[in-house]
Amino acid sequence: MAERNPGTPGQAPENIVPGVKYVIAVSSGKGGVGKSTVAVNLSVALAQSGARVGLMDADVYGPNIPMMMGVTQPPTQEDGKIKPAESYGVKLISMGFFVPEETAVVWRGPMIHTAIQQFFRDVVWGELDYLLIDLPPGTGDAQLTISQLVPLSGAITVTTPQEVSLHDVRKGMMMFQKVNVPLLGIIENMSFYVCAHCGTREEIFSHGGGERAAEKLGIPFLGRIPIDPAIREGGDNGKPIVVADPNSPQSQAFKSIAGKLTAQLTVEAKAGSESTPIESLLKKIKWPQGNG
Repeated sequence: MAERNPGTPGQAPENIVPGVKYVIAVSSGKGGVGKSTVAVNLSVALAQSGARVGLMDADVYGPNIPMMMGVTQPPTQEDGKIKPAESYGVKLISMGFFVPEETAVVWRGPMIHTAIQQFFRDVVWGELDYLLIDLPPGTGDAQLTISQLVPLSGAITVTTPQEVSLHDVRKGMMMFQKVNVPLLGIIENMSFYVCAHCGTREEIFSHGGGERAAEKLGIPFLGRIPIDPAIREGGDNGKPIVVADPNSPQSQAFKSIAGKLTAQLTVEAKAGSESTPIESLLKKIKWPQGNG
């Protein structure tokens, strides 16, 4: 398989998931920002809209997706391939299906590369509109492996409102820029808290860090998700908030972001189809005619 060297322009990885229309990386500059919660609820929200959706848990060190999606039965095998589990209309795969819950995954980079490669090559994803990839936090082996293995349609990053979040977002986004992955936008999680008793809105983690980061980086701001115990409970109980309470303001926030994400993907796809290859540009240049 021809793999591109990260940062080398003009080269694209082989498409090893040809049945998938859009492959989207869900990232974060650091842990603890609710990235997996966002990935789960976005996936289910997209499936609820009628799309065919897959969710890959690429966080091999902390694979939480099976628990958050309420799946306990491991995937089955079919003709030597892995048939992904399915929950709430979303196909999913995770290292959590193959490693006992109490066992730590202690792997070096090449082993992570091999595992993620198998998640692409050996899983029967079938025809999908969207495949979301829940990445581990930071800018490590998994991120580089995925950018080498598949042509990513784009990356979104999840952050919190603190000013310090700007620095973490910038590092993560710069990595995707270096490997020529479109930046689809920023999602601000844990944005604010509304008291259930008095209705007072408290911005516990400051205000507007995600939006300021998006403005400084020149990428879309996809929306805010509030802090709410129901969102946490949904992750713990295996019933995402968009399923447990689809009409709640929290669920509406996820659905709104899902809509903005699909719109941004359309914009990026259109921009890519209208871009002119360098060869065509060179042919249009009126080169000066020499005399020999």
